[in-house]
Amino acid sequence: MIINMFEKLTIPNTLAAGPGPGNTDPRVLEQFSKAGLADHMHPDVLRGMKECKIMLREVWGTKNIHTFGVAGTGWSGLDAVISAVKPGDKVVAFVNGTFSGIDALSLRMKAATEEELMSNPLDPDAKSVKVVNVPHGQSVDRNIIEQYISNHKPKWAFMAHYETGSGRVNDIETFSDSCARHGALGLIDAVSSLGVGDFRIDDYPGVVAWASCPQKGISCLPLTYAPVSFSDKYIDVLKAGGARTFVHNPILEARHWGILEGADVDKGTYHRTHSAYAVAAFHEALRLTLQEGISNRAAKYVKFEKVLSGAFRAMGCDVTSDMTSLVVLNLPENLSGREMEFVQHCRSENFGIWPTLSEPVQVRVGILNLLTDEAISEIINKFGSALKELGGQFDDKLVALQIDKLSKKIAAE
Repeated sequence: MIINMFEKLTIPNTLAAGPGPGNTDPRVLEQFSKAGLADHMHPDVLRGMKECKIMLREVWGTKNIHTFGVAGTGWSGLDAVISAVKPGDKVVAFVNGTFSGIDALSLRMKAATEEELMSNPLDPDAKSVKVVNVPHGQSVDRNIIEQYISNHKPKWAFMAHYETGSGRVNDIETFSDSCARHGALGLIDAVSSLGVGDFRIDDYPGVVAWASCPQKGISCLPLTYAPVSFSDKYIDVLKAGGARTFVHNPILEARHWGILEGADVDKGTYHRTHSAYAVAAFHEALRLTLQEGISNRAAKYVKFEKVLSGAFRAMGCDVTSDMTSLVVLNLPENLSGREMEFVQHCRSENFGIWPTLSEPVQVRVGILNLLTDEAISEIINKFGSALKELGGQFDDKLVALQIDKLSKKIAAE
């Protein structure tokens, strides 16, 4: 019988040292597991949703009323953000890695005409979308942004804030300014920057919609709530033209969270069945994020990334990233071409690092919610041991000296 075919599934703890999902805060897991099951409409669940809205506005740094969580992953939030894009809409999308590339594909699907979509449903050639491909390992910078937005004058412009496919931070200030100057509506993928970088979205008025995820910077569980925020300008466009989605329609989602006609109301309206577990976890993740403070958490990421990158360089690696939660690197010259082998070797030891998902293949090491001296030391030791097991050669004493030097320098700043 099939009931006897499978043993109970046991998933071991691993050191999640990749670009994400991050390491869920144990206090969030506790709230998730302790949440009552029976009544998802219990007053405490509904109170939790109201408080999540308030906390999320503070985390994002915004007065946008239409700020809430979309049930699902970061892609759920992104699908809500691009929901107002219509067939034939003029779009400029900047791509400098795997995930901004998938975002651009989603935009091409949204903006494609019926004929373009029927011609190639999974990869349409949408003539109204200009995809600007920036070489791997480079950021989307001021000159590139201004050139393409000023020349094309699109209705919509898109960019990822932090691109984890290559570990690069893109110029959000120029993007916002250029959108405002040329009348474009800016859309931002903040999946990897919210809760990691020290920024407030109200400082970037050219951006009208933002999407993030639950399982990275705010240290929540995957498949709970993806944070999103929409300006009044975006909502006005949506009201005028609608959205070709029911599930991720931002206006319907907002009503579910008790946001109606641009104001918070006492009772939301039904849009989907929400999870008391997800509300409990999301609430605790936001509460802990605010308790620590965005600026304080961001400073820890800056500090520990410097230590980690310094250690990897001392081992002979070439670091090519500039994110604070993720280090992207090339292995020492004598191990060049063995990146996938190295990653698989580490993962077999429950050390969860990742390769890049597009060429050139590099190694990605992340520190999401690993913001302690002990955690960083564990990553460095596991990485160094794996390098030596595959034939890497470096002086442990020199690595230790480099770490000590960097730590003292950071402490003095």
